[in-house]
Amino acid sequence: MPSAATPRFSVIVPVHGVEGYIRECLESLLTQDYTDFEIIAVDDHSPDGSGAILDELAARDPRVRPVHRAENGGIGAARNTGIAEARGDYLLFLDGDDSVRPGSLRAVADRLAETGDPEILLFDHVRTYADGTVEASNSAPRLAEIRDRVVRPADHLGLLRLFAVVWNRAYRRDFFTSGGFDGRGFRFTDGLYEDALMVYTTMAAAERLAALEQVVVEYRQRRRGSSMRSSAPRKHFVIFDQYQAVFDYLEGRPGFDDYRTVVFERMISHFLYTLARPFRIPRTHRRAYLHRAGQVYRKNEPRGFTPPPGVVGLKFKVLRTGSYAAFASLKLANGTRETAFRALGDSKRWGGRKALKTYYAVQRRLPVDENLAVYSAYWGRTPSCNPLAVHEAARELAPHLRGVWVVNPSHAGSLPAGTTRIAPATFGYWKAMARAKYLVNNVNFPDSVVKRPGQVHLQTHHGTPLKRMGLDQQRFPAVAKSMDFDKLMERVDRWDWSVSANPHSTEHWERVYPAPFTSLDTGYPRNDVYQRATAEDVRRIRAALGIAPGRKALLYAPTVRDHQKDAFVPRLDLARFARELGPDHVLLVRAHYFYGADPELDALAERGALVDVSRHPSVEELCLAADALITDYSSIMFDYANLDRPIVTYADDWEMYRTCRGVTFDLLSGRPGDTPGVIATTEDELIDAFRSGAWEGEAAAALRRAFRERFCVWDDGHAAERVVRRVFLGEEGTNPPFVPLAERTPAPTPAEAEAAEPAGAEPVAK
Repeated sequence: MPSAATPRFSVIVPVHGVEGYIRECLESLLTQDYTDFEIIAVDDHSPDGSGAILDELAARDPRVRPVHRAENGGIGAARNTGIAEARGDYLLFLDGDDSVRPGSLRAVADRLAETGDPEILLFDHVRTYADGTVEASNSAPRLAEIRDRVVRPADHLGLLRLFAVVWNRAYRRDFFTSGGFDGRGFRFTDGLYEDALMVYTTMAAAERLAALEQVVVEYRQRRRGSSMRSSAPRKHFVIFDQYQAVFDYLEGRPGFDDYRTVVFERMISHFLYTLARPFRIPRTHRRAYLHRAGQVYRKNEPRGFTPPPGVVGLKFKVLRTGSYAAFASLKLANGTRETAFRALGDSKRWGGRKALKTYYAVQRRLPVDENLAVYSAYWGRTPSCNPLAVHEAARELAPHLRGVWVVNPSHAGSLPAGTTRIAPATFGYWKAMARAKYLVNNVNFPDSVVKRPGQVHLQTHHGTPLKRMGLDQQRFPAVAKSMDFDKLMERVDRWDWSVSANPHSTEHWERVYPAPFTSLDTGYPRNDVYQRATAEDVRRIRAALGIAPGRKALLYAPTVRDHQKDAFVPRLDLARFARELGPDHVLLVRAHYFYGADPELDALAERGALVDVSRHPSVEELCLAADALITDYSSIMFDYANLDRPIVTYADDWEMYRTCRGVTFDLLSGRPGDTPGVIATTEDELIDAFRSGAWEGEAAAALRRAFRERFCVWDDGHAAERVVRRVFLGEEGTNPPFVPLAERTPAPTPAEAEAAEPAGAEPVAK
């Protein structure tokens, strides 16, 4: 529980639909070198996992005080809830997808002390974009004007031209809670544009204001998902009520004529800005919007008001009339530049269509086949992974669907029986891509694929992110140099559904792939087999791999290095390791699928030192056959953890890897939940882990349990069914409930499978 002492700051964070960002937001506060604050994080009945993240962080740090609202009330109501809970001297507001720069809270505290605790302190911010661009605000000159002074805001009207939001200022709590319309405190109103009302009324009420010329907040300009991108355009009409409330507040206040004039100009500019954004006010609502805007304009127009010069002033005058016809005429007469920019954007967006085959263009004009699904995995390799598990579940649960697989000719010889194959860049391929209702992949389809209206794109992914993915890769040159991030986001924009293996994945997919997809928090379909495989399955797989009964099979599956993609270079002496293990062990080596055949690996396999399983079609079968997994940073560890068998991390280049590629958590920390078992950073340590028995000891098992609790909570054997019922059948609320981790029975271990072998059965010969 937090202490009863009054903190200097109460940071109020409304939380709704920000699962991918809220951890970063709160961590930016919790890692400040100034610690005298509380965070009141208000879960506004968020539909995602944001509330659980708040509880997790609160359990770690008592400065986090989560408040869970039973119903969604909007950002204003959430902030009001936070204010009611606040105990700090000052109120700071921070949106759940933004962050605070290091050292900021100390700078704010120092400036408040220097200026004698003014009612309001203004500070600077920057705007950050998904492509990594950071844009300075226009605040610096205004803040510099009052650098060494404490001023009355109404006497410095240039301050009203700062970005009218509450998160670029600190409010003294006693001022905030005793002002407002009725003297009982300022309160946020319902609906959008609530910041404008709060900013202009509090600036009018304040007598003492100071400035801090330092960037405090990093404001995230999200590609998609902003509350401003409302699917209900009438929600944006509340802008008129918010500004009318400002003028009602100013009514009758002596000496505020100039203040009213500046706010009026800001209001009309805001009306025009909102009107110019079709995702806020679409064409079908512009007539009504202009009518209301004209009414508010005429009602509140200051006596003798002169509109700005030039085209902007002309727009003011037309807006005053409230006439849609007049505004349309103005746009036609003066729309050359706007039209040119729109045409340029269209040419960039759609020009690629001309390169598509005529056949594909024709097929896209024909009806969508509601019963056709196209599947692909790993850029046209053999059917596998999550798409294959979804396909198999669909055969049972949605038999009316026909499934076809995009498979490259080089992999055509290894198709499962009964698979319908189409080869890329053929007439059959373009027809299927144009006409199929469902497009299912664990990577992205090529840029040339155009997702047409009526099609549904299911992105299944193929791993839990330990390494940085998506837009996070921009910070790491080893991968960024080969990635066109604009093209990546165009591909991501095609997704309708994103399958998630665990809460960690959901949180990261939401942030690094900012697009309006819906997360399917189902677990990974490919991992269902780990809960369903039988002893007979395990025996069959081991026999097919040539593993004799009684031998310990160790699966060595390292990941690819972005700086080393040309050929597989083992990080350890495989011959020595196999020799040191002794005859009771067999080493299964699986090189990453990016690599081709390796002569040295082939030679070792020929000598019987190991079994090369790099080209085996099913990694799930290899996991079922193995008594233990040895890996470095591969996502296979998260899947294998479902089997509750030992995992050994061999990480001889951890520092280089996390520097070159970046990681989402510290795998080698040794903390429960981070580390899945024994850690070895040298070959000798790896050998000793098996000689000493540490690889399967109680300490390793305890780490594995915590790792499973963090990353395997949804993988209960029903993930594929959940996906098929939700996406293909459109069923909600009928999915099987998650089986608690403690009640699951993973597939038998090899030892258990051998013990369960029917009496009298012949042993499997190597």
